Amino acid sequence: MKRVIIGLLLILSLVGCDVRETARDDADMQQQKITSMVQQEANNRLGLPDMNNFYEKSLLKDLYELRDDSELICHAYTKSQMSGKYVYEGMCIGYGLPYAVQYSNPQKYGETKGGQYGARNPYTMPQAEPNGLFMPDSLSATWLIMITEEGKREPAYYEPAIIVRQSKMRKELCEVWSLTENY
Repeated sequence: MKRVIIGLLLILSLVGCDVRETARDDADMQQQKITSMVQQEANNRLGLPDMNNFYEKSLLKDLYELRDDSELICHAYTKSQMSGKYVYEGMCIGYGLPYAVQYSNPQKYGETKGGQYGARNPYTMPQAEPNGLFMPDSLSATWLIMITEEGKREPAYYEPAIIVRQSKMRKELCEVWSLTENY
């Protein structure tokens, strides 16, 4: 008799898990529907913003075009942890690239076939860069192409916070020892 009662309790607990899981899924779907209806009502009452000039998009387009200059020379600075002043790192080409930027799509599509009816199960997985390495999703680092005193290009890797500008910062904001003679 004990075995029957324990068996029934076990079955009821398993069924209860399924019911709770289904109830949670139903509640989530109901919440999504209500949220969608509320958003639609807000759009119906207020409408969407009347965008005529697309000024911010225009600014971004200008920024892209200004950055797309093979002759763009900038000045790179890091911030001193001791004094809070900026350290002049030197002239560089362009604004630099975040280390985590990738040349190719970071993910590739795959598919497994299976199931009773030959269902296809899509998935994505990491894809290596052309150099064969897998890049991180994010990293607080920047690659710069510095210009040496001899005028040669030299890649540099920076992990601290960095500022890159086309014009030089005011001298009083910088650590004096970091400035070049002709700054």
